[in-house]
Amino acid sequence: MKSQWLYPLAFWAMILTACEPLLAQFDELDAEESAAAAADYQKYCSLCHGADRQGYVNDHAPSLRSESLLASGYPSELLYTIGYGRRGTPMGAFSEEMGGPLNRDEIHRLTRWLKAQVGVEPADLSMESVSGDIALGEQTFNQQCTKCHGEQGEGGVGPAIGNPAMLSLTTDAFLKYAIENGRDGTEMPPFQDQLSAEQIDGITAFLRTRAAGWKMAVPVLESPPPPEDWILNPESPPPEFDLKDGTYVSAADLLDALQKKRRMVLLDTRVTSTWQMAHIEGSVPLPYYEDFDTVTANLPTDGTWIVAYCECPRAAAESVIEELVKQGFPHTAVLWEGIQGWIALGYPVTVGQLQTAPSATQ
Repeated sequence: MKSQWLYPLAFWAMILTACEPLLAQFDELDAEESAAAAADYQKYCSLCHGADRQGYVNDHAPSLRSESLLASGYPSELLYTIGYGRRGTPMGAFSEEMGGPLNRDEIHRLTRWLKAQVGVEPADLSMESVSGDIALGEQTFNQQCTKCHGEQGEGGVGPAIGNPAMLSLTTDAFLKYAIENGRDGTEMPPFQDQLSAEQIDGITAFLRTRAAGWKMAVPVLESPPPPEDWILNPESPPPEFDLKDGTYVSAADLLDALQKKRRMVLLDTRVTSTWQMAHIEGSVPLPYYEDFDTVTANLPTDGTWIVAYCECPRAAAESVIEELVKQGFPHTAVLWEGIQGWIALGYPVTVGQLQTAPSATQ
């Protein structure tokens, strides 16, 4: 079967038209802007992408040193990945409108800084869709790509290229460029000398079909609990946790304590936008990048347990708990399995609500 799958070109045309005045201002950052962007990167991005942008520190987050990625992804793919995240992966949305911590100017500044660190010029990529043999593409994908990207593109050694959000917000040319040129500094090799042009076009067209049926939706933001409600079951006794290595509580023990209504504080240390998507009931969003000096005054010091979780499965939660221990909170623990393990075990979560975004004609 040969097909030409069209993603919303009108949408992309709208984006690029709207961005033209902005892109004209994408000059070099001055020293103050560069320092601010570097600080934002270390605060929000380094946990997964690495302090030196080397990638694959946590959650298979890709290298941001890759000239191929920056050349093909600047500015649109970077802007929208940072702003809107990759729904269905640990990459949360960092834009304020999605419940994240960064405004548009800060996201633009961070995007410019990432490009400046690599020092490449943007690739001149077509906005046209790629026509290819989908059956050939699926066959080639299964032979060449699943080892790193997973049988359904869910990610592994390589990123989740089957993620619907990614496929809906990237062009065919961006996908094809990555296949042809690889991602330098990673295990992704260039395939332009290993595969035929027909195979590469086929993989591109096949990947595009994985976004079929995706619907634009916006989150219905839930208000985080106020500080006076942070302590769960404040009149009850605390749990008696048997911690692994003095730090980690098992999902089974945490569930037991919650069901017995023991007194504790439960911290979700992921990006706030991912807390909005799904979280353990009663948890407080306290992202790993938060300014702890403004938060610790609201945390109990009376022996109440403070349990943190993330989905790394533990890196963000560990960083938060380490900081709390330094500040004098000894009754702390990290959920060993993380929220993904919690969900995999069938334990309950509160799921965020979505509503279909109105069409442009409404």
